[in-house]
Amino acid sequence: EGHALPITDAEAIALVGAERFEEIRSVTLAVYERGARMAAARGIILADTKLEFGLRDDGTLLLIDEVLTPDSSRYWPAESFAPGGSPPSFDKQFVRDHYLSIGWDQTPPAPPVPPEVIAGTRARAPSSPTSSTPAAAPRRRSHSRRCR
Repeated sequence: EGHALPITDAEAIALVGAERFEEIRSVTLAVYERGARMAAARGIILADTKLEFGLRDDGTLLLIDEVLTPDSSRYWPAESFAPGGSPPSFDKQFVRDHYLSIGWDQTPPAPPVPPEVIAGTRARAPSSPTSSTPAAAPRRRSHSRRCR
């Protein structure tokens, strides 16, 4: 039930096999490490991210969907980070926190987002997303890259 549920390495290996698992792990870590370096250069911490993969007809791994966007990742300003705290973020965590605080059981449809939550979300957004997030950094144009 739901989506983006955590699974153990053993469960993932059971789903895709040990060799494919290691291939996915390697690509995932490489993408995360690059994103974390790009974020750090801008004074931002890449707390975590979600990647999605598919397979081509020939079985080669393909990184699909969005990569390192504020919608698929959590970014925190480095200057306000303290272990054990909940730093302000540049993502949708503020909205998630609102729904958790009202006890929404995640059964659609979601309750309307109140104006103060919308305003709070806007206030947390970087003033210039095109210069503040790793996803906005210049990148090569490639619509289909092999992951090997």
